[in-house]
Amino acid sequence: MTTILPPEKISETDESYSRLHQAIMKGQLLPNERLVELDLAQKFDVGRAAVRAAIARLAQEGLVGREPNRGAWVRAISEHEAIELYEARAVLEGLAAHKAAQLANAQDIADLRAIHSKMQSCFADEDLLQISELNAQLHAKILAIANHQAVTQLIQRLKAQQVRFQYRTILVPGRARQSLEEHLAIVDAIAQHDANAAEQAMRSHIMNVTQALKKSIKNGF
Repeated sequence: MTTILPPEKISETDESYSRLHQAIMKGQLLPNERLVELDLAQKFDVGRAAVRAAIARLAQEGLVGREPNRGAWVRAISEHEAIELYEARAVLEGLAAHKAAQLANAQDIADLRAIHSKMQSCFADEDLLQISELNAQLHAKILAIANHQAVTQLIQRLKAQQVRFQYRTILVPGRARQSLEEHLAIVDAIAQHDANAAEQAMRSHIMNVTQALKKSIKNGF
């Protein structure tokens, strides 16, 4: 007789971490906003110890700042830091694209082309924010294909810290069209299983995003 075990219950710390992380990512908790343990514990219906542990974990990831006698707050990533994070992402996402080109199957390639096709449709409709959302989906799909746990974790941490700047670059004049062309080059290289070309196309794309961010900062977009 087979014994069916109940699904493992998520811990209070993991639940607190997940909800805090999502609140920061979605802008529900703003940069420099104080994180009061008691208030969060009541909001999430968990113990203060779980909230404290979740805050410590987020601090390690760079999303939360903490100081003795000052408590914790949502870190405000500076524009200079955001640029450095993009530069680091160029290397990591280049590696992910390299791996994806080696491992992609026919369905993976079809999925990438389908996402890019949606991006083209949104461009025709001048829906820049939806292009940005689809851009995130395309990068996430490439990471999934690459199946490289360390790279995925590192990229997710870097992207989490850049949430304030998520939509700024796509608003730079001419950037949306350029982004479509860059993503097509990445998808084509992966479809051709050309790992070196995929890596170079991805690195070039992220560095162009970095330049667009610098331009948006300079011109106040």
